[in-house]
Amino acid sequence: MSRQALHEGWVVRAVPGPQVPPEIADRAVPATVPGCVHTDLLTAGLIPDPYLDDNENGLAWIGRTDWVYEATFACRPGDDDRVDLVCAGLDTVATVSLNGTEVGRAENQHRSYRFAVRPLLRPGANTLTVRFGSPYRYAEAHRDRLGDRPNAYPEPFNFIRKTACNFGWDWGPTVVTAGIWREIGLHTWSTARLATVRPLVTVAGATGRVELHVEVERVDDAPLTVHVTVAGAATEVAVPPGEHGAVATLTVRDPELWWPVGYGEPALHDLKVTLCTADGRVLDGWSRRIGFRSVRLDTAPDAHGSAFTLHVNDVPLFVKGVNWIPDDAFPNRVTRQRLAERFDQAVGANVNLLRVWGGGRYESADFYELADERGLLVQQDFLFACAAYPEEEPFRSEVEAEAREQVTRLAAHPSLVLWTGNNENIWGWHDWGWQEPLAGRTWGRGYYLELLPRVVGELDPTRPYWPGSPWSGREDVHPNDPVHGTTHIWDVWNTDDYLKYREYVPRFVAEFGYQAPPVYATLRRALSDEPLAHDSPGMAHHQKAIDGDRKLQRGLDAHLPVPADFDDWHYLTQLNQARAIQLGVEHFRSHRPVCMGTIVWQLNDCWPVTSWAAVDGDGRRKPLWYALRRAYVDRLLTVQPRDGGLALVAVNETGEAWHAPATVTRLTLGGEPRAKTSVDLDVPAHSSVVLALPAELARPDEARRELLVAEAGDTAERALWFFAEDREVEWPAAELDATVEPTAGGQRVRVTARTVLRDLTLFPDRLDPSAQVDRALVTLLPRESATFTVNADAALDPAALTTRPVLRCVNDIGGRAAYGDDGLAGS
Repeated sequence: MSRQALHEGWVVRAVPGPQVPPEIADRAVPATVPGCVHTDLLTAGLIPDPYLDDNENGLAWIGRTDWVYEATFACRPGDDDRVDLVCAGLDTVATVSLNGTEVGRAENQHRSYRFAVRPLLRPGANTLTVRFGSPYRYAEAHRDRLGDRPNAYPEPFNFIRKTACNFGWDWGPTVVTAGIWREIGLHTWSTARLATVRPLVTVAGATGRVELHVEVERVDDAPLTVHVTVAGAATEVAVPPGEHGAVATLTVRDPELWWPVGYGEPALHDLKVTLCTADGRVLDGWSRRIGFRSVRLDTAPDAHGSAFTLHVNDVPLFVKGVNWIPDDAFPNRVTRQRLAERFDQAVGANVNLLRVWGGGRYESADFYELADERGLLVQQDFLFACAAYPEEEPFRSEVEAEAREQVTRLAAHPSLVLWTGNNENIWGWHDWGWQEPLAGRTWGRGYYLELLPRVVGELDPTRPYWPGSPWSGREDVHPNDPVHGTTHIWDVWNTDDYLKYREYVPRFVAEFGYQAPPVYATLRRALSDEPLAHDSPGMAHHQKAIDGDRKLQRGLDAHLPVPADFDDWHYLTQLNQARAIQLGVEHFRSHRPVCMGTIVWQLNDCWPVTSWAAVDGDGRRKPLWYALRRAYVDRLLTVQPRDGGLALVAVNETGEAWHAPATVTRLTLGGEPRAKTSVDLDVPAHSSVVLALPAELARPDEARRELLVAEAGDTAERALWFFAEDREVEWPAAELDATVEPTAGGQRVRVTARTVLRDLTLFPDRLDPSAQVDRALVTLLPRESATFTVNADAALDPAALTTRPVLRCVNDIGGRAAYGDDGLAGS
């Protein structure tokens, strides 16, 4: 058995047509495999970068063009029984030919394909050709044949099994790709091979169990043996002549368990599978790292509706989640290192779950392996989003084949804990005016409530399946009922202020979010606008949400001072995003255990854009990331409205009880105490406690000049409560002293407040795009100090680092600030 990668020597040509620029038509362009047409043309200097300015608009022709990839490779056919051409991913409508003979066709980006090609191979040079048809032509032809279906955007993404957001989204560009997007190569083998290996891993008490399902492909009826080892256990099972499958079962006593981040170590064990002939000759092998853990989903009815609580190893988890979209519109750019950086950002924000959203793609092996290693839970959507999908052929067969392959492919990963049928499609059928234009045509119900649960139940009964996000658990209950199952909250942002989060006591919030622009350095790289303004041409193009700027302005008007310039606007919109999500998360967590999870929309971006992300398209952390880190901390203090007053809520997501003295003080903005109370926190593991505050604390003398400060020593970060919105607070002009000292790899900025400083934040990327800071959104009372550590490729100017627009707080808006220094140190 051998494998030969076919990743070198490719060229790609555009099939001539009226839409193709003449300088590109039929030109042989060097191609990267795995890759796609857009990145090949960009590397060759034939198109501008679609992520910059409005270049995207001039590149729509690419998705309406046929493309031909071709490579010549050397081959020396041997005596093996079979040589297969294995295509791990073709995007999307492809005809594959070898030496001028067609060997197969593909029309699903989310599947792999295998074609027997031994008779077509020649000694010496062989030519492999993959012709990709226009995704638009394919999708529009099926739309016209089957009848249109409603969707969220005027694009035919629901008529092709391809990454939906390639066709544009309210945060993404329209870059309809084509290409060999995953590995391609020759697989040479004899007698038999491992076609699929599907380990079902469970834990009961102190015993781990691996039920290993193996399918083999044969060229003869020789007897075979499958050998399996894991965690010190071993077994073998025979595959009798003519049979094509076997099941091997191993038990492991007291295995080291795989735990989610924050609950223990994510222990992994090598599972090795070997296929042999009866005399011991090795034919094929397979290996993965698996984890022993149990998972179940509690959806039982109760006094509050019906639950949605994830249990891992019999521990009920509060899900501290983020939604994941493709990290780049061009998947060949998403390396293992880039994923590792993004996962580390998630863990750094105290996230424990990534939901792979249904408008994207099934991610790479690197993605799930990194999740396994870091203890990050994964909720995996099947790939349906925001549209009615036809259930007629060829789509029904393609969907089933895709689902079977992906469920089998991902079965080994302990991080994967939940399959979800779709994103918002059942909700859309109920509430988005779909039923009349559908006029009885199929829309996907058969996938979500019949086909997909059947496939998961057959191939992966160890994991729960949930038909949709959102979904209430029953067809006779509205799919987005917040007291049943999962809910999406989008009236906040679309129509309502974020204070409305407090009107919800949901069981599990699977989507909610608030927009802000990306980091300043990201904007400056992507946009040539001069001057940069919230409505300048580039900014407008990189705002994809309907009425996005108006919604941002509505949020500013409700909460914050009026910005005097773009620098103010940029800081305040980012601050408002962070405030909105921190308020929502803390409110939902304060209702534990009624609410047992939040999945913020969204962690990441795929390009530079104003969006809901915490990490922008260049991988830079927005202020929201720092707010998430605080809101998702394991031990959370938060002040919440309760029963007409205020309460201190202590949330403990650790496995140990939380005992600590705490104080709540009502202060003036000048730091003068007006009232104070002391309490003893006694919060059991994995629970929360609500402590009503006395009236003298909850009722200010002067709402615009006072705040509450709740503290529990070094056991938790302090919590603040302001009695008035920032736009109404009588803020003093910001006064501070700052020092800058060099440190290893960066600089340390120490700020001492002379007045209250609300949400003090450093933006060092304005001085150097490489610069990062370790904290943000720090509120200081007079005479308090905070230290910020800045890391950059080169030392930054201390004076610039400690003045506007790099150093900001709410009460410097419009230039109301006095920034002094008590000795700015050189660097």
